[in-house]
Amino acid sequence: MLALRQISEAAGVIFMSDGSERREARRFNMNLPLRVLSRETKDRELNAQTRDLSYQGLYFLAEADFEVGSEIDFVITLPQQVTQSDDVNIRCQGKIVRVETTESGRMGVAAKIARYEFLPAAATAA
Repeated sequence: MLALRQISEAAGVIFMSDGSERREARRFNMNLPLRVLSRETKDRELNAQTRDLSYQGLYFLAEADFEVGSEIDFVITLPQQVTQSDDVNIRCQGKIVRVETTESGRMGVAAKIARYEFLPAAATAA
C-alpha cells in the first residue's frame, strides 16, 4: 500500500504519513560564505553563512530579519577547498519560505532558489 503524503512545494519537502519528511533534492551540510541583498533594499548587503544547500534551496544563518515571501538576491562562494581550483561565486535569485530564531539568537532563513548563474570570483551581489 502506498503511504499517503502531503507535498509542500515551497520548501521542497514531502511529508510522509508517519510524520517523517523526505526532501525532493539532496541537501549538503556546508558552511559557506553568503552575501545577501534584499530586492526591496538594494543599498544593503548582508554577510551570512549557509548551513545547508541543494540546487533547489538553502538554509542560512544571519543577524537580520527577513520576511517570508520576500524575494532576495544572494551570492554563494564555493571556496578553493570545495572546488579544488579558484573560488567560484554563484549568483542566485530566490524567495524566503521560512524564518525562525535559532538558539544562538541569529535568524535561520530557508529560501527557495528560482534562478542561478556562475560568476567570476571577483563578482559581487550588486
